[in-house]
Amino acid sequence: MSTSSPAVFAKCYRAFLFDMDGTLLNSIAAAERVWSIWAERHGLDVAAFLATIHGARAIDTITRQALSGVDPEVEAKWITEAEINDVDGVVAIPGAVEFLNRLPGDQWALVTSAPRALALRRLQAAGIAPPAVLVTAEDVASGKPDPACYVLGAQRLGVPVQDCLVFEDATVGIRAAEAAGADVMVVTSTHVEPMATAHTCIEGYETLQVERDAAGLLRVHNLA
Repeated sequence: MSTSSPAVFAKCYRAFLFDMDGTLLNSIAAAERVWSIWAERHGLDVAAFLATIHGARAIDTITRQALSGVDPEVEAKWITEAEINDVDGVVAIPGAVEFLNRLPGDQWALVTSAPRALALRRLQAAGIAPPAVLVTAEDVASGKPDPACYVLGAQRLGVPVQDCLVFEDATVGIRAAEAAGADVMVVTSTHVEPMATAHTCIEGYETLQVERDAAGLLRVHNLA
């Protein structure tokens, strides 16, 4: 069931910023296949480890493990190449393609923790056309929950990040958006367990409509 917050649906925004995995497309099965191989190779508790991978850059996920003798850059490169080669089951979140197609191309950006090559591969697999503005893992020194990626996405669109609505699914991404000062809408389509959040939650995009006013501002309506 979708829930709506009067604050978000009553406001107008200069632009929308979207996370990718879990927000615009579902890549969980593919990502967990690759990361499971990596975790087993390094003797990690696979189930516990997989719970930590979502929303973060591969290099940050690997660095957090503090494994002796492991070069995070080398390992992250292996992860990226493996994920590029495995997009089986990567699909768009329900209604996402149609919703994006209704947005002005210069008023939305993709802000993902994935490297650019992987982002483009997964977008293609999901049938989502890449936006004009794409912020990827290579574009920032610190990944989510650092707000730099969302600040950069807004800058590239030429708008203040505080005037943007961020669409996210993962805790680290939500924290990044909050730290940037943006409003947040949480997409729960891929959530197995309910997320405790004060933000507006939607399961997918099928019930969302967007209106662009005479001043060029965007407003989201939930028809559910």
